Amino acid sequence: MENTFLPLLFRMKYINRWSLMYNTQIEDLMQHSMECAFITHYLAVIGNRYYGKKYDIDKMTVCAMFHDTTEVLTGDLPTPVKYFNNDIRNVYKKIEKAASEKLLGHIPEDLRMDFEPYLTESRLLEDERKLVKVSDKLCAYIKCIKELDAGNKEFQRAYMQIRNELENIDSDELRYFLDYCMPAFSLSLDDLKGML
Repeated sequence: MENTFLPLLFRMKYINRWSLMYNTQIEDLMQHSMECAFITHYLAVIGNRYYGKKYDIDKMTVCAMFHDTTEVLTGDLPTPVKYFNNDIRNVYKKIEKAASEKLLGHIPEDLRMDFEPYLTESRLLEDERKLVKVSDKLCAYIKCIKELDAGNKEFQRAYMQIRNELENIDSDELRYFLDYCMPAFSLSLDDLKGML
C-alpha cells in the first residue's frame, strides 16, 4: 500500500471550521491545528518556567498539531451538534476513535507505532491533555474576538459561552495567557509593529 497519510493530512486545509456561522475570515482545520500547537507550546513553556511544571513540551506540541486530524475523514462536526447531548457526544467519540484507527491504516505498518501516540494522545499525562484542550478552547476564543473586532456579531454568543468556560477552568497557564497575552490579539498590525 502507498503511504497516503500525509496527502490526507494536507487535505485539512479544505475543511472549514465554524461552518454554520457567517465568517469575515474563513478558518481551515490546518490553520487551526497550527495555531493550537503554537498556543500549546507557549502554555507548556509558561507552566514549566513560572509554575514548576514538568511538561514534555515537544510531545504536547506535536499532539496539538495532530489533535483534529481525524476530521479529514469525519469532517468538522459543528459544536452545537457534537455536544447536543451525551448520546451524541459518546457516539461521536466512537466515530473519532474509528477514524483514528482508519487514519493509522494509511501509514506503513512499521511506522504506525511512531504516530499512534500522537493521533490518540495516549502519551499525554492528564494535566498535559488538559492543557492541549485549553489551547484548543483559546483558539476558539481568539477566533471569536477577531470576528467581533471585525464587526461580526454572529460570534457574540460563542464568545460569551467560551469566555464562561475559560473562566471555570482552573489553570495557572490559562490565567497567565488571559492576563498577559490575550489583550494583544485585539491590536492592529501597526500597533503590534509599534511595540517592536
